[in-house]
Amino acid sequence: MTDDQIYLEYIIQCIEHINEYTTTGREEFFTNSMIQDAVLRRLQTLAESTQRISADLKVRKTEIDWRSISGFRNILVHDYLGGIDLNVVWDVVEQDLPNLQAKLEEILQELGEI
Repeated sequence: MTDDQIYLEYIIQCIEHINEYTTTGREEFFTNSMIQDAVLRRLQTLAESTQRISADLKVRKTEIDWRSISGFRNILVHDYLGGIDLNVVWDVVEQDLPNLQAKLEEILQELGEI
């Protein structure tokens, strides 16, 4: 198993955990600081993991906006005092993560790991 495969699997696990944390829905997410903290931490480690994926894979898989994911990580890590916009976080959880997971699963299939 390559490092890329390990990181891709880890990112998918992060998405699955976030899905578990948010099963109670939007309102619970906005009122429960523990859920917010858990989601934010998983998003942070997910994004950090994308930075460790090889340049070769990123060049071959341009359908994933690797740079935006990395940029989102920087916001999560460095802008916490400025206030994280939970609406943006929820939109990422609801709209972006399912698509990202599907694309990563496709890549793993291509690499022969799923």
